[in-house]
Amino acid sequence: MSSLRELVAAELAEPVGPKVAKMAAAIAAVHGEASRAVLFYGSCLREKQLDGLMLDFYLIVSDYRAAYPKRWMATANRLIPPNVFPFHHGELAAKYAVLSEADFHRLNGPETRNVSVWARFAQPSRIVWARNDEARARAVDAVSKAAPTLLGAAGKVVGEDVLDWWRRAFALTYSSELRAERKGRNQSVVDSDPERYRSFGEAASNLVGSNAGQWRRRRIEGKLLSVARLAKASATYAGGADYIAWKINRHAGTNFELKPWQKRHPLLAAITLLPRLLKSGAIR
Repeated sequence: MSSLRELVAAELAEPVGPKVAKMAAAIAAVHGEASRAVLFYGSCLREKQLDGLMLDFYLIVSDYRAAYPKRWMATANRLIPPNVFPFHHGELAAKYAVLSEADFHRLNGPETRNVSVWARFAQPSRIVWARNDEARARAVDAVSKAAPTLLGAAGKVVGEDVLDWWRRAFALTYSSELRAERKGRNQSVVDSDPERYRSFGEAASNLVGSNAGQWRRRRIEGKLLSVARLAKASATYAGGADYIAWKINRHAGTNFELKPWQKRHPLLAAITLLPRLLKSGAIR
């Protein structure tokens, strides 16, 4: 059986379309020599037709001060990681999140209770651009921590099938963020590629640590952090209100539309709309 790192390295090295590769290189170019690697992840990874979709990337940088001309942007990224930015290249639209190599490694591991990074990178992703072999290897090392962290946080259940372990783990993570997802998302993620999750789960099971539990605390901290990130995005993410509405409609199957004043004041709109969105189930 292949080691987990071997499985992760092979998956991260799988090819992507030329448009995705060009967009990743363009994202790296924005931050110059600070750029270390660009990873492509999310639901668009499984799509062949990308027009009209919002692609998801993570940009890994050497450090935040080197990545930004403005010190306050580096400080915001360090205090509430990641910073998220909209991006357009050619006919495609994307958003990309920025993390330092140190934070990417830390946030994929059990040393952090917050689920946002390790829950995403326990799922498939691709290294689309890397500065050099060392940067690629460090990204592989970081992503290799994600699956054991996710499964370890859920805890082992005697006799439980590995696919059910994954489903239960994802269900727990979805409850720990403000997310616009249809019910059963944890089931569909695993069922989209059960062979992948079985092989990764079996390889990760021997690496699972003792970080199970703490889910009540994870939920409280995770939802508060989601609000903090939303507040920060009102200053760093141009067109953030339109993106939030698009994201809710796409994942929750709703037809939510923003009013003009909500587009002008995305943070105030988010605060006033949050109770209604939670009550309706559009976000959880």
